[in-house]
Amino acid sequence: MKRLIILTTSILCICFLIPIFFTTSFQKKEVNAKEGENTTIITPNNYDYTKYNTIKLLHTKTGQVEEIKLDEYLYGVVSSEMPVDFALEALKAQAVVARTYTIYKILNNSNKHEGADICDNSTCCQAWISKEDRLGKWEEAKREENWNKIVESVNSTQGKIITYEGKPINAFFHSNSGGTTEAPINVWGGSDYPYLQSVTTAGEDAYSQYSSEATITKDELIQKMKEKYQDFEIDFNQQDAIKILEYTEGNRVKTIKIGNQNLSGVEVRTLFKLRSANFAVSIDESNVTFEVTGYGHGVGLSQTGADSLAKEGKNYEEIIKHFYTGVEITNL
Repeated sequence: MKRLIILTTSILCICFLIPIFFTTSFQKKEVNAKEGENTTIITPNNYDYTKYNTIKLLHTKTGQVEEIKLDEYLYGVVSSEMPVDFALEALKAQAVVARTYTIYKILNNSNKHEGADICDNSTCCQAWISKEDRLGKWEEAKREENWNKIVESVNSTQGKIITYEGKPINAFFHSNSGGTTEAPINVWGGSDYPYLQSVTTAGEDAYSQYSSEATITKDELIQKMKEKYQDFEIDFNQQDAIKILEYTEGNRVKTIKIGNQNLSGVEVRTLFKLRSANFAVSIDESNVTFEVTGYGHGVGLSQTGADSLAKEGKNYEEIIKHFYTGVEITNL
């Protein structure tokens, strides 16, 4: 009888412990699967953004590559790319745009700079300036206040990027759109990005310093044109010696006839070093004058437009969603 009681008790204990054993074993395996060395961290679209807390920055003047914290890098970008006297919400928008641009470049142009993620050249990637150099360019009385404003714009948006259908966008930006941004297909050709549409922003005409005028002699125009088109000819006595034939939806010159050649507005902008493809042309006895509105390629966020919207009371998320269609603000 005593043996029977012991046997029965043992069986009951085993039955009770088996579920605990398997549950504990399963939970342990589940923990190991999440924390093990060979685990794949699942993020939207399988991107592991945590590795971009530190990036490798190429200094183009010296050729040196510096490892730098992402946010510290962004202090240098924002303070270099946007005037510090712009509204704080505009600076925040710039910080998120710059962070997104950085992540996009790293993910999609990983082999562009050997040994580095991104460079400090604005014509290639984004402008960047060190804290020491930036402070040196500001009035001494405003240095601390200005730097704190830059730091706040980055830190208060920490980890925020712009995504479209779960992926970081190619967050183009420029100085001044002249009131209407441009679709990228009219600037670089190829396929359009669905989130980069032409949008209108009120108030950009108030930033008159971004408009400009470029005057060249007729002989200089002929020389520059012949450098590119050997068969170029022009008769300035003809009324339509230079004539704009077509505009883009962003109010920029799409096609212009100069003598016997048809050029795109972007070609003319490059050839004559104009600030924008948004221009008008006039001719007098000796010169050709381009009256230029805006500054930059016109695609994506307009910095003066962002400042104008911020002064109307828009926050940085509203500003971003104004310039980029159908996007979301996402945490890394």
